[in-house]
Amino acid sequence: MKTVAIQDPMLRRLSRSALVRHGLMVILSAGLVLLFAAVHGEWSPMHRWNRALADASLVLIALSMGLGPIARLFRPALTLLPYRRESGIYGCLLALAHAAIILVGWVEWDLMRMFGFEWHPELLRYVMFQHGFGLANAIGIAALLVAILLAATSSDVAMRRLGVSGWKFLQMGVLPLWWLSVAHVAYFVFMHFLSFHQATPEPNPLQYWFVGLVVLVLVLRLAAYLKTIGGRRKPDSPDEGAKHAPI
Repeated sequence: MKTVAIQDPMLRRLSRSALVRHGLMVILSAGLVLLFAAVHGEWSPMHRWNRALADASLVLIALSMGLGPIARLFRPALTLLPYRRESGIYGCLLALAHAAIILVGWVEWDLMRMFGFEWHPELLRYVMFQHGFGLANAIGIAALLVAILLAATSSDVAMRRLGVSGWKFLQMGVLPLWWLSVAHVAYFVFMHFLSFHQATPEPNPLQYWFVGLVVLVLVLRLAAYLKTIGGRRKPDSPDEGAKHAPI
């Protein structure tokens, strides 16, 4: 794709300044966390902030996934493309904070509880107590490890050391990161509190917003893909078409 220069000097400076991009992303991240904390205001403090951080992290990862397709569909949006890196980095940082709250406040440093096990005082061993909780957390840990790898290599220094092709191959990990994150969040948004042995709270108010976000990312990426393959140069003559036809 041909590079399109940003005409507005101010926009060009804002997009090129890493310090400005980080500053704006800090403001956006803090705003998202406070917004989601207000949405979950009736929950206990631990669950309130752990969910707020997780929700904000998912939005930033979705932003990182969506900026590329948006820039391909709407050329003026190329101004925003440099923010894709920072949105992924801060999405990872919020996910780390979310994981820390889970580890300290929910499972209380008991790693077996992280995977759905509870200590049975009569059997004197751990027994499986919450199958879905353990699987969802395993998926979440996998997503977090991928996010850390991507964030750690989201720099010009990493690009130079890995080479452009190696760096691009590594950054394609954003696709499994996205789907692992979606699977992890979907369990806690829709299924975790349906267990018959515990009281069922009111449905998470963000259930359908979550579905809408996932659908939006899918639609953007599909539309960008269709525009890409539709814009390929068609053969100028039947002979040229035959030359490139599969054997």
